[in-house]
Amino acid sequence: MKPRIHVGPEPDELFAEAVEAGGGELADAPDGADAIVWLEGDPAGLGDALHPGVRWVQLSSAGVERWLAAGVVDAERQWTSAAGAYGETVADHALALILAGRRRLHESARATRWDPDLAGRPLFGCTVAVIGAGGIGRALIALLAPWRCRVLAVTHSGREVPGADVSLRADDVDRVWPEADVIVLAAPATDATRHLVGAEELTRCKPDAWLVNVARGTLVDTDALVEALAAGRFGGAGLDVTDPEPLPDGHPLWHEPRALITPHAANPEAVRTRALADFTRDNVRRFADGEPLQGVVDTGRGY
Repeated sequence: MKPRIHVGPEPDELFAEAVEAGGGELADAPDGADAIVWLEGDPAGLGDALHPGVRWVQLSSAGVERWLAAGVVDAERQWTSAAGAYGETVADHALALILAGRRRLHESARATRWDPDLAGRPLFGCTVAVIGAGGIGRALIALLAPWRCRVLAVTHSGREVPGADVSLRADDVDRVWPEADVIVLAAPATDATRHLVGAEELTRCKPDAWLVNVARGTLVDTDALVEALAAGRFGGAGLDVTDPEPLPDGHPLWHEPRALITPHAANPEAVRTRALADFTRDNVRRFADGEPLQGVVDTGRGY
């Protein structure tokens, strides 16, 4: 018997097609559904849709801190995030920020006179630390291969990461600060990763290091970053996410020549929707066939 899958909070043709292509049967209402695909960021609305018969919930975001904080995620059913669905797209943006920083394109774009000192440096042969080698991190490591970078990959467990020269546990992250020319943040937002990069870490980094954050703004102590950049103690930062977010008008980062800011644009909506539909189709197939699902949420770790 095909599992009944409800897509909410509103019907969506693309995801209805994904459910049916994955071997599921579309349920018009949550009542009687075996699983729910929830396409909105409203925890309260999802909580109202849950009932004891729901065995699996697919969320639309890669980060689940909002859902955990709201107490919606429970142990009564399987929960999956979109972790891994957007890896290639976000990695592509991270690489763009890395290259822009190494070549100082952010400074050249603001220049009003010819300045040969803004030539920058190539990425070839650099040491790149990827903190959070999940779907995004692994995709980025693959993209870095042509530049022959030395890659330090940091994961919670320290498992060996394909393509990395060194694989480190999260407890050993302090090793990367003095070694890396480029530091990329792709880790989930948890209590343990809040202000992962703060004043002390920035002080330990190379003075010309380049920080890229495509994860969550809370991984960086914004005030400490602003101070380090203004004092010239740190090379620069490419930020697709900030804390606070949106970054307020007039914030010092907008006026910092060493900062390159994009408005949480690493995963454009049109691309994101298609990628999530494909991800959902595969998870529906797995659910129907009794196979392990992708992106299972670990409530103990917070992602």
